[in-house]
Amino acid sequence: MPKRQVLLSSSSLYKDGSYLEHVRPYIEKLLTKNNAKHVLFIPYALASGDHDGYTKKVETILGKWGFQVDGIHKSPDQIASIKKAQAIFIGGGNTFLLLKHLYDKKLVEAIRSRIIDDGIPYIGSSAGTNVAARSIQTTNDMPIICPGSFDALKLVPFHINPHYLDPDTNSTHRGETREERILEFLMVNERPCLALREGTCLIIEGKDATLVGPANAILFRKGKEPTEFPPGTNFGFLFDECKD
Repeated sequence: MPKRQVLLSSSSLYKDGSYLEHVRPYIEKLLTKNNAKHVLFIPYALASGDHDGYTKKVETILGKWGFQVDGIHKSPDQIASIKKAQAIFIGGGNTFLLLKHLYDKKLVEAIRSRIIDDGIPYIGSSAGTNVAARSIQTTNDMPIICPGSFDALKLVPFHINPHYLDPDTNSTHRGETREERILEFLMVNERPCLALREGTCLIIEGKDATLVGPANAILFRKGKEPTEFPPGTNFGFLFDECKD
């Protein structure tokens, strides 16, 4: 049975680097080892609706690396495009809008099947990482639209919080910190949440999920203190911990 091959990045940009530059080695390795020369890009997280412009941005970058990019929005049969895809990439934007599009176009099960059953590579960044998780309940995004369900692609059985920000002890902001919001989520939800700081990503092969990048990740579990894990950690234990 094919192994799932998933790259989940906290963000598309890191510090002063160009778009996707900090994850370039991982993307190139993932696509090359699968002989995936064509990437199907799903631009539906972009609130402005400029799907052509968003796809062109991705096409320009990946094209320099030797890969061809096709925007799914141009396809007359989007499920057929998913069934033929060599690799799938979903970029950042608004997670609620993205999931709404995926449900409306009946793409959720088609994408999940290609990744889980067929083992083609999946690349997610920001909102694309959120929808790869069990649900989108730990996104930071504004719920600008109702997707009908918070259930997402379930490429991993736990929750993820991209763009995790540590509390700023010098800030005058009196609202909830990211940590407080995740802990609040866990008061009424059982499955853990893995918080990814900027510049980091998870590389998932089968049930191995290795953290790479410049910073620790934080694992939040219900009823337990948040725990820091360094780059190189294999979070595969969460697949056993989160069995249905």
